[in-house]
Amino acid sequence: MRVGEAVDTARRWVRDEGARLPGFGGAFLTGSALWAPPGSALPPHSDVDVMVVLDEPAGHGRKIRYGGALLDVSFLPATRVESAEAVLRDYHLAGAFHRPGVLADPTGRLSDLGREVSRRFAGRRWVLARCDHALETVRARLAGAGSPGPLPDQVNAWLFGTGVTAHVLLVAGLRNPTVRRRYAATRELLAGRGLGDRHEHLLDLLGCAAMTPGRVRRHLDGLERLFDTAARVDAPGYRFDSDITAAARPIAVGGSRALIDAGLHREAVFWLAATYARCLLKLAAAGRPAPEDSLLELLSDLGADTPAARQARAATVLAALPSLRRTAGHLAPPA
Repeated sequence: MRVGEAVDTARRWVRDEGARLPGFGGAFLTGSALWAPPGSALPPHSDVDVMVVLDEPAGHGRKIRYGGALLDVSFLPATRVESAEAVLRDYHLAGAFHRPGVLADPTGRLSDLGREVSRRFAGRRWVLARCDHALETVRARLAGAGSPGPLPDQVNAWLFGTGVTAHVLLVAGLRNPTVRRRYAATRELLAGRGLGDRHEHLLDLLGCAAMTPGRVRRHLDGLERLFDTAARVDAPGYRFDSDITAAARPIAVGGSRALIDAGLHREAVFWLAATYARCLLKLAAAGRPAPEDSLLELLSDLGADTPAARQARAATVLAALPSLRRTAGHLAPPA
C-alpha cells in the first residue's frame, strides 16, 4: 500500500466512524505518514497516526485495522488547538500542521490553524521554543525515575525521559520526532550535519552505545516470546492494550527486527525496552503478571537494573541537557 492510499483509508475511517464520536471537532494526520511522500510505499512495520479532536475526550486511543491499513487513533481535547502560538510551541503538535494533513474539519478551524502554523513552523524562535518544550519533557519524566511503583512504570519514567533527548535534536533539525525510530532518525540527521559524535553520546546516555548485534537479537528473541503471550490476553483498561496485539506485532516486533537487520541494532534498543515494559503492564492489568527476568537482563546491559542505577543514569542525562541545548541551537534554522 502506498502512503497516499493509506491516508485516503484514514480519511474514510474519519468520515464513517470518527465523525460519529460525541463532540467531534475534526481530525488530522500526524506521524510518519504525514512526513512521507504520498507515492512512497508504506512499510509493513508502520501504521497511520490519526488525531481526532473532541470537545471532551473519553478513554484512550487504540489501533484499528481498517480497509487494509492499521490506524493508530488518538484523541485530543479541542483546547489544545485553540491558537497557532500554542501549537507552534508544542513539539508534539506543531509537526502535524507543518504540511497539509487535515482529514476532516467541520468548522474550518483546523485548516486555518494549519496554514498559520505551516507559515511560521521553521522560524528559529518557534523551533527553539519546541526544543525547550522537549527539554522540559525530559526533566518532567526523569523526575519520576526514582518513584516507587511497579518496575515497568519506573523503567518507563527513566526510558522515555532519556529517549526524548533524541526528540530535542529532531525538532531542532525540522525532522519528525518519531517514536519507535527516534534514534535511527537522529543518527541520520546528525551524520548529515557532520555531528556523528553527538549521536554516540545519545546512545551512551541510554546505555546501549557498546551493545553488540548478537546481544540485541537475544533481547528481541525474549521480547518476541513475551509479546506473543501478552497479545493473547485482553486488558481493555490498559492504555496501550491495542499496541500489544497480533495486528500490532509487525510494528512492535517486526519494526525492531528491521532496524537490527539494517545494522541499527543500538538504535532498536529504546523500543525494545519500551515494548518489554508495555507487555508486562498489559499482563498485569489482565491479572496475568509475568516474570520480569528478561526485562531486568536488558536493564542490566543498560546499567539501569536497580532504582539507584536508574537515578544515576537520569542524573547523567540531566547534566547533559545544557550541551544538548547548544547542539539544538546549532541544528536549528538561522534567525
